[in-house]
Amino acid sequence: MTVIRCANPLVWGELDLPLFGISKDWYGTALTSQAAFCVAVDPRRLWFVASHGKPAKLHPAARPARFVPELWKYDVAELFLTDPTSGRYFEFNLSPNAAWWSCEFTAPRQRAEEGDIVFPDVATYAELAPDGGWVAAMAIPLDLLEARLNFGETTKLNVTFILGSPEQRFLSVANLGEGEPDFHRPERFSPVKFVNA
Repeated sequence: MTVIRCANPLVWGELDLPLFGISKDWYGTALTSQAAFCVAVDPRRLWFVASHGKPAKLHPAARPARFVPELWKYDVAELFLTDPTSGRYFEFNLSPNAAWWSCEFTAPRQRAEEGDIVFPDVATYAELAPDGGWVAAMAIPLDLLEARLNFGETTKLNVTFILGSPEQRFLSVANLGEGEPDFHRPERFSPVKFVNA
């Protein structure tokens, strides 16, 4: 999966990044409005940008820039990063209004810690359009990802969306296989491909 490498620090409100579209859901059904995303790194942070052209159903507790568990029960964009050597991976959830959540796993659905631990120094941003469409971004400290996950050329990742709550539609950039939607299949995540901006 393409990760844009930027030589200069990125700034919310001045982002000039290409967005990649997702046009089908888990079952291959076409979407009437594409979801879009970008993953980029600057010298200090990994940026995850997500957008959708339709109004979102937000988690009732979601507040901008607040850490909120169980965002996946409503509309959300998700970034998964894994170290194939150790099998450890992170899940980052980003609500359309910039609420967020994160968790570290040692194996599929096996949490590293029983309780929620806030990943430090994450910054989130969001903008809602008058028609209800949205764009949100998350900036994650790169040094922590490098230390905890050996983030770099061998990393694998995936971007997913849950949209249309309460009749949820599940989207995944990587082909995660058959059956019911299950985003916790790190062995099927896509290798990182860094491209200079």
